[in-house]
Amino acid sequence: MEVFFVGSLRADVPPGEQEEVSQSLIDGFRCAPVFLAPELNERFYHHFCKRYLWPLFHYMLPFASPLPPTAEAAASGDGGRFDRSAWEAYVLANKHFYEKVVEVINPEDDYVWVHDYHLMALPTFLRRRFNRLRIGFFLHSPFPSSEIYRTLPVREEVLRTLLNCDLIGFHTFDYARHFLSCCSRMLGLEYQSKRGYIGLEYFGRTVGIKIMPMGIHMGQLQSVLRLPEKEDKVAELRQRFQGKAVLLGVDDTDIFKGINLKLLAFENMLRMHPKWQGRAVLVQIANPPRGKGKEMEAIQAEIRESCDRINREFGQTGYSPVVFIDRNVSSAERLAYYTIAECVVVTAVRDGMNLTPYEYIVCRQGIPGSESAPEVSGPKKSMLVVSEFIGCSPSLSGAIRVNPWNVETTAEALNEAISMSEQEKQLRHGKHYRYVSTHDVAYWSKSFVQDLERACKDHFRKPCWGIGLGFGFRVVALDPHFTKLNLDTIIMSYERAKSRVILLDYDGTLVPQTSIDKKPSSEILRIINTLCLDNNNTVFIVSGRSRDSLGSLFALCPKLGIAAEHGYFLRWTRDEGWQSSSHTSDFGWMQMAEPVMNLYTESTDGSYIETKETALVWHHQDADPGFGSSQAKEMLDHLESVLANEPVAVKSGQFIVEVKPQGVSKGLVAEKILTLMKEKGRQADFVLCIGDDRSDEDMFENIADVMKRNNVAPKTPLFACTVGQKPSKARFYLDDTFEVVNMLSLLADASEPDPVIELEEDDLATSVSAIDISDEPPQLGNRRDEGS
Repeated sequence: MEVFFVGSLRADVPPGEQEEVSQSLIDGFRCAPVFLAPELNERFYHHFCKRYLWPLFHYMLPFASPLPPTAEAAASGDGGRFDRSAWEAYVLANKHFYEKVVEVINPEDDYVWVHDYHLMALPTFLRRRFNRLRIGFFLHSPFPSSEIYRTLPVREEVLRTLLNCDLIGFHTFDYARHFLSCCSRMLGLEYQSKRGYIGLEYFGRTVGIKIMPMGIHMGQLQSVLRLPEKEDKVAELRQRFQGKAVLLGVDDTDIFKGINLKLLAFENMLRMHPKWQGRAVLVQIANPPRGKGKEMEAIQAEIRESCDRINREFGQTGYSPVVFIDRNVSSAERLAYYTIAECVVVTAVRDGMNLTPYEYIVCRQGIPGSESAPEVSGPKKSMLVVSEFIGCSPSLSGAIRVNPWNVETTAEALNEAISMSEQEKQLRHGKHYRYVSTHDVAYWSKSFVQDLERACKDHFRKPCWGIGLGFGFRVVALDPHFTKLNLDTIIMSYERAKSRVILLDYDGTLVPQTSIDKKPSSEILRIINTLCLDNNNTVFIVSGRSRDSLGSLFALCPKLGIAAEHGYFLRWTRDEGWQSSSHTSDFGWMQMAEPVMNLYTESTDGSYIETKETALVWHHQDADPGFGSSQAKEMLDHLESVLANEPVAVKSGQFIVEVKPQGVSKGLVAEKILTLMKEKGRQADFVLCIGDDRSDEDMFENIADVMKRNNVAPKTPLFACTVGQKPSKARFYLDDTFEVVNMLSLLADASEPDPVIELEEDDLATSVSAIDISDEPPQLGNRRDEGS
């Protein structure tokens, strides 16, 4: 597989030289550079990335940021306040990367692998242009918990753009878990683990989640180990630290690396274990800081003060306990220090991966033919003291893990590391080297690309469409025949038919799910009554609501059929009695299920139980998303165990767990209605069913099966329609409840109500005054005239 890079340069290149530099990089390194204007780069990288995203992703809340504000922010007094213009610069910079990527890719064959938080907006730009492009993303920093991440003002935009990828990678399970929690809490998405793969369901696509710590470049590292200057430096350092136990730290100078905590722990060790005074040396290499400002100067001053204090207290003639190096160190010199160090110490308070321990292990192993290889001077051995807050920590099972904030415990860990027996050091080193040498960067990249290819194959089997604007854009995987309901087509079929069946869900179909007042408007009542007054129509509301609730809501619709509690109760008109399912009349199981539900309700704030005549429903949409989902899964298992021998079905839905009699569903009641109509000699020749949730999917599926069994007239058109563009067993969709009501209104206008049947005057008056006094009085008489 050929690799081509797209990236930016750290140095500004004058416009007149950019073409030459670009061609040189393409020819020599297969890298196409993106040239950002200096002012854009300042806002994009130094402001939004480094002053906002980087601290936030390392668990630092905005109001606590020690990073210096820009000159503009300081002058305006904005301080750490979110700067919308910086976000706009971030998006614009990502767009420039997108434009460069488009220049160099073949979208039919290439994979695009996006790296790190600087380019999180890029997937949306690419996905908008190429629905089928294979896109992977890997985050090289931590991902914060939802309590931290939710403070980001553009939190949903960032999540949605990442979900336009096919595969998203993280170094550790903790980072992936936090990302999944954010998607669950902020976007209401669900994820599952199947056969070792974690998948996040997003508009019909399964976005893969990959957990794979990055490795080191073994070949590159070994080539440096062979350099003569490295060998010379090793000899010099061995002579300089002869007879000393060398502890080594190699860190960038920033607020998260915990350098001063390391110095305090070393100081504590010398004080608590005097035997190491004069014998132990801490060499701290502090790479120069990338940022500037008073806070960074304060950090450097604090580190220097600690170094000076320790050397004054414990130093002797010819012995300095701390050797502090705050300059750029060459690769050869750094690897020389790794080679002679007895222990490497990493005390970062938060870090994405940190490959320092990996490099140290390889250097201590050495390479054949190297004069400084440990096999020349003795057995291969190494020791690690690492912070539990860095990404490589879970992979190094032989390291001593510490909480760097606990200075005393870290001091004891340092003492334990350099006091450990030679045999134990050898065993731990061997274990680490086997892992590091087999899980290098080549293994990491190959594994990621293989999983990306697998995820894309799944997506390629599904037809996809791009919908939405801005960062709300997403690709929806839908059936190839899934289309928006054409109003002209359905009206034409409606007018030709002589025996029509119309099945309507209520919540989310006729009234919005988010509506506080769930009563039907006078317009909805007018439309339904007009449809019902046409003798060629059989109209039913099919809902999970109770029969009392539906009977009250549609008391003004005498000819409307109602199927309540998913069809357990059925009546054909208001004046007819309720028919109940013959499957069961024993509800003793409720006495077994209700105590279990009460137990979870008491321990889950925001949840409640809905008690119906034939079912119990536990709702947790107002509970904490993570805890509510966890409780729902546990309750499902608990209820299935308790009710294993009862004639009931225990099912989970969106924010609910429901227990209801077996053999009751919207699909079965739809089948029953069509079958009874055939038995009465009114075989349907037009079927319309509309719904918006999972329970309606049974209705769509069952009706399709019923039509195949000749329970309807030949060539009967079926209009199974879901509300909203989402994966569904329905063939058609309408965007929202407004479009549903509008379509039904057009069907009502095309109806031919029986002039003999008239609603009572009291019903007409009540439908206007009691239901929705803001609407104009419905003119049913005029409507009948227009339709005839």
